Amino acid sequence: MFTKCLLVLGIVILVLFGIYSFYMGKIEKPTYTVESVLEEGIEIRVYDTMIVAKTELAGASFDTYGSQGFRNVASYIFGNNQSQTKIAMTSPVVMEQGAQSNMYFVMPKQYTKDALPTPNSNRVEIVELKPKRLAVIRFGGWANDQRILKYQQRLKRVLDDAKLPFKVPFIFMAYNAPWDIFARRNEVAVEL
Repeated sequence: MFTKCLLVLGIVILVLFGIYSFYMGKIEKPTYTVESVLEEGIEIRVYDTMIVAKTELAGASFDTYGSQGFRNVASYIFGNNQSQTKIAMTSPVVMEQGAQSNMYFVMPKQYTKDALPTPNSNRVEIVELKPKRLAVIRFGGWANDQRILKYQQRLKRVLDDAKLPFKVPFIFMAYNAPWDIFARRNEVAVEL
């Protein structure tokens, strides 16, 4: 009996993981090219131009300000804009963590800056980001300030060892919804 229960549980987990993988594959992500890979799997990526919906944060702490930043920008894509248009969620949610911190969602590629509806909230602005060259380190599991700092330090050490100059602020990218349990993807990046 116990063996059958374990078998059924294993099958349920595999099915849920398959559904999750299918769902995550459908969410649009920004395009980039990997130029090279450094130690610890750090990728040097070149990102295309992106249109983002951005909100400023009162501080750089993900634990303290991440939820409020997410709510500000999510409200915009869920229809809190002048045309009440719902805009597809993309991944990752991005948080720039510096002296002036902000959070943003990359808008789907189908939109130009001028084609996006005007936000109803003055806390959200639509911005075009120029192409960027980033050094990126990936980690799994749940993110918090302590884990983000740990990967910022790893990224900094590898870049310093490789004598690659970088520009702060560090950037945190979260790819999963809060309720996702399996195969969570987080990244810390910095512009080169």
